[in-house]
Amino acid sequence: MATVLLPESPARRPAAGPTTMATVIAELARVLQEAATAAFPPARLARVDGWWLRHADTPDWWNASVLPHGPVPRHALADRITRAERFYPGPAAFQISPAATPGLDAALTERGYRRDGEISLQTAPVVAPPPRAFPVRLSNTPDDDWFATWSAMHSTPGAELDQRARLARIAHPTAYVSVLDDLGVIAVGRAVRTDGWTGVYGMATVPRARGRGTAHQVLAALSAWAGTPLFLQVELRNAPALLLYARTGFTERYRYHFRRQTPGT
Repeated sequence: MATVLLPESPARRPAAGPTTMATVIAELARVLQEAATAAFPPARLARVDGWWLRHADTPDWWNASVLPHGPVPRHALADRITRAERFYPGPAAFQISPAATPGLDAALTERGYRRDGEISLQTAPVVAPPPRAFPVRLSNTPDDDWFATWSAMHSTPGAELDQRARLARIAHPTAYVSVLDDLGVIAVGRAVRTDGWTGVYGMATVPRARGRGTAHQVLAALSAWAGTPLFLQVELRNAPALLLYARTGFTERYRYHFRRQTPGT
């Protein structure tokens, strides 16, 4: 088991053991998933007895689903799920992490929800810079070149305006990093610092710069700015990203998935 769990004194950290470690990981998941929500605020958020109902116009991992933290009495779980479903104009989705309400995953399975989106959440105490360095530009707001690079790798037509609006809602310290060569911006990323952790998001590298250490340099620049441990979320099917993060010092702390409502459920 690796490195950073929660920013606390080692003397106060609970003794390792199956039950205790599960509790610690569940608390870590709660803290980091709520930090991720703060770093990419949904268009609409309702809180219902510990569950966060997040609505967005696009199907972002954490931005358009229920964040179901905290216990719910077994006899009340079905009603709580129904109330959450009514929040959404379309099919509901639930993010199932180690912090999720006990019994929820099984209850959603029984209601016909399908499993989707296998995600690895990883942390690193620090990312050291790579041997080769390109010029780096860091700002607390994204410029047009940052957006152009991010959009070229991630965006669908018309989505950039939505992305700009979402980023404008962030209320925590934020950094935007661009790595450049002689022809312009070749890699970008952003980070948001909240409560002793910094989340990394929006990583993108243009095709001609891949394999040149530019994504590593983005991570190192964000780490130097952060001054805290880093965390990020990556799909398990994204083998190149998993390799990059392993090489730059990230360790998987837990996995999570989604349960998505299917027609008729």
